[in-house]
Amino acid sequence: MEDNIFFISNAPGNTMQAFLEKELSKCEQFIISVAFISKSGLASLKQTLLELENRGIPGKILTTDYLTFTEPGALRSLSKYRNIEVKLFRCDKNIKGFHTKGYLFFKEKVISITIGSSNLTGNALAVNKEWNTCFSVEDDASLYKSVIEDFESLWNSSNAFPITEEILDEYTQIYIEQKRIARELQQQKIALEKDIVIRESKKISFDQILLEPNSMQLEFVRKLNEIRAMGEHRALLISATGTGKTYAAAFALREINPKRALFLVHREQILRKAIESFKNVFGDTKTFGLYSGTSHEIDRDFIFATMQTMATHFEDFAKQEFQVIVVDEAHRVGAESYQNMMAYFNPDLWIGMTASPDRTDKFDVYSAFDHNIAHEIRLQEAMRLNLLCPFHYYGITDIFVDGEEKDKRDFARLVCDERVDFIIKKAEYFDHSGNRVKGLAFCSTLEESKELSKKFNERGYRTIALSGADSQDTRENCVKQLEQDEWDGGLDYIFTVDIFNEGIDIPQVNQILMLRPTESPIIFVQQLGRGLRKAENKEFVMILDFIGNYSNNYMIPIALSGDRTYNKDNIRRYVRQGVKALEGASTIHFDEIARKRIYESIDSANFSEMKLIKECYKNLKYKLGRIPNLMDYEEYGEIDVMRIFENASLGSYHKFLKKVEKDEYKVDFSTIEEKYLEYVSTKFANGKRLHELLILDELLGGNNRNVMSRVMSKMQNNFGISVNEKTRKNVENILTGQFASGAAKDTYTDVTFIESNETDFCISSKFKDLLVNNEFRRQMTEVVKFGLFRNKKYFGHRYKDTSFCLYEKYTYEDVCRLLDWEKSEVSLNIGGYKYDKNTQTYPVFINYEKNDNISATTRYEDRFVNEGTLIAISKSGRTSKSEDVKAAIEADQRGIKMDLFVRKNKDDHTSKEFYYLGRLHATGSTIDFVMPETTKTAVEITYNLETPVRQDIYEYLVG
Repeated sequence: MEDNIFFISNAPGNTMQAFLEKELSKCEQFIISVAFISKSGLASLKQTLLELENRGIPGKILTTDYLTFTEPGALRSLSKYRNIEVKLFRCDKNIKGFHTKGYLFFKEKVISITIGSSNLTGNALAVNKEWNTCFSVEDDASLYKSVIEDFESLWNSSNAFPITEEILDEYTQIYIEQKRIARELQQQKIALEKDIVIRESKKISFDQILLEPNSMQLEFVRKLNEIRAMGEHRALLISATGTGKTYAAAFALREINPKRALFLVHREQILRKAIESFKNVFGDTKTFGLYSGTSHEIDRDFIFATMQTMATHFEDFAKQEFQVIVVDEAHRVGAESYQNMMAYFNPDLWIGMTASPDRTDKFDVYSAFDHNIAHEIRLQEAMRLNLLCPFHYYGITDIFVDGEEKDKRDFARLVCDERVDFIIKKAEYFDHSGNRVKGLAFCSTLEESKELSKKFNERGYRTIALSGADSQDTRENCVKQLEQDEWDGGLDYIFTVDIFNEGIDIPQVNQILMLRPTESPIIFVQQLGRGLRKAENKEFVMILDFIGNYSNNYMIPIALSGDRTYNKDNIRRYVRQGVKALEGASTIHFDEIARKRIYESIDSANFSEMKLIKECYKNLKYKLGRIPNLMDYEEYGEIDVMRIFENASLGSYHKFLKKVEKDEYKVDFSTIEEKYLEYVSTKFANGKRLHELLILDELLGGNNRNVMSRVMSKMQNNFGISVNEKTRKNVENILTGQFASGAAKDTYTDVTFIESNETDFCISSKFKDLLVNNEFRRQMTEVVKFGLFRNKKYFGHRYKDTSFCLYEKYTYEDVCRLLDWEKSEVSLNIGGYKYDKNTQTYPVFINYEKNDNISATTRYEDRFVNEGTLIAISKSGRTSKSEDVKAAIEADQRGIKMDLFVRKNKDDHTSKEFYYLGRLHATGSTIDFVMPETTKTAVEITYNLETPVRQDIYEYLVG
């Protein structure tokens, strides 16, 4: 067999973590021999290992006590799998070191072997720079025989002990003692370094011995200096929970060095921690005072006040008392108490800080800080920069949970014993970082949180339900109990509804249970963020999301990905990719039923509906302080503008603004002006072909004569795209209203942009007359420039001699246009494929997942054999002698070009795009057969793809 060799270095998209999950998922048996195993290494594989156990896939894992690095908790977890044998190799005077890092996966007679540097630990699988070589051999290969012989010698050695309770207890005691010794040595080292710093501090400047900012904080201070230099007095920091907003404010104030400053929050507990952070930055160069219901230390340089206290006492201070005022959780400034206070004080600088400015209450937070965004770092960027603790998210199918709204859910079923036992079973299986669980559980209602807490306690856990009715002291005491390392006197879980969505800092949280439907991506990220703060001895946080059957489940992947374009296929791919979707050590997994529920939610959602578009529009308008232009949506990652253009009642940005900005937007166009704008917006703004956009750009720029020849020359000279007569005629038809849509009624036959003259084409008289309206010209120019931008960004790399880009998506109409057909065809007339004799082109369209309810004659079993081979079925009623089948089989001999387009889900009626997967070539292998449950014949044709499908796309389509 041909060897398949590749290299894994833990570069983005090329991690051992993703590779292991893939290989384990498809193997029939596996062997792992590694020096070290940690709980963090197993955390990302929990769902996969559970599925292997359910399928009875046998495995052997050999690890070692070398350097006492392997964690007892990891061994204990592995020992519970019925299908896995685990042994601990005990090093001794004869074998002092054990450094194997090998992974073997068996399928039929082929063994995939990976040998390199990665142990089974979180960092080694995803973050560390590692070298691992992966290759496949048959079971009679000499290399495999050498590897398996050495493994068997270690496995059967007298030094290799099966994991038993006795072995675990013995090793655990050794592990704990070694960690104690290591801790003491580290403490001694720290004390010595502190002593050196103190003794040497007289020789160096103060700033050199204080904390230094991370990348986010540095960028914030830099941008804040720019904003101040422009004479602005307000600025907003948007930063994911746990990235260090308080320290960012401290570093900014160290740079500004105000005489007096005020730091405002809404909870006293946060104030005390904020003071500690500022002291770590300023040392004893400033004095700090607490101003709250219990303390009135107002004679200090910097005052840290609760909003509750300041709201009724702000007039006790002079209006210019403070040079800088920092408002934490700045999304709250819409409240009357904040507004009154902000109207009273007149500092040199207001600084707002928040993780979630896009609030559901619709208050314009950005306006409160004059739309000056000093820095913005969302969850995904913070994870990439390693500012947060890695998380492992598992979407788990909940039981007994249905309905669309939380108030429709059956309370008795939510708190029944069977569901409680199910939640506990999953929480114990998926585990946590550290020695004991320190968990937060988010519920739908207060009653549910109280009942679940009670039932957890009946099963031996120590939990409490907290709500907004509990005092601040009670909350703070419960947080301390949750965070303490000792189980005795501590809490395992706090059950709550929403009081921990924001503000409370609990770095030690190592497990989060989401026991409620996702109501919005904002709240989801807030709750996820409760576990993302880094803490000592915390390697990761486990997020367990119990997913019921809800119509808004699509919000989960949107929240996790941060992708606000609302492109359905992008969201589906994110769900499918899971472990590959995030940079760093964090991972995302969904079990099979949870994934299906999310797919169903995505399929049924209408992402071009006005409600969603308006919400995204207002978020962006709040951020900018003005009506956004088209490019703003791209720059700020808001909803894909194509969602606006594709809305059946809109078709153009102008029509959208007419609907939502009745007071501010006063532009009126004639019916024909609107039709022209709609045509360009819906047909060309996606940027899928350059030709029409360049011609329109010339016309709008006043270059009207001989436009066709001039643009065709520019295509060749500037873009390296040669234009033949068929393409030229196709473009001509499209811009003169002659490219029929194929539908019974064609809406745009009277929309013409060019007309012929004696030698070429010039601007049509109708379009020229319309351009007298300067606002129409401006908006038309904006749409064309937007389309040119999208072409360069998304469609600039054409595949070989085609007009398509590999792995980009196209509709039936797009394909007909880009193949230079004389007219478009509706999907029913194409029926899976269509040969066009005029252009010698033959596009093949495949719906890879088909509805079981469709008729037997159209229930085709098109399927990939592998990334480079496809079996496709002809239309019904065909044989090998049918002309369309012969054209496919003999395409290469006849000079016919076949292109493949595949989409995942035909049932999604709002997403009609297919992935372009390149050129197809029939192998000559065909099978005539009678279709099941019918008398109709069809032909099975085997094709080779000119370019094998990229791995992530392939896994998404066939998975």
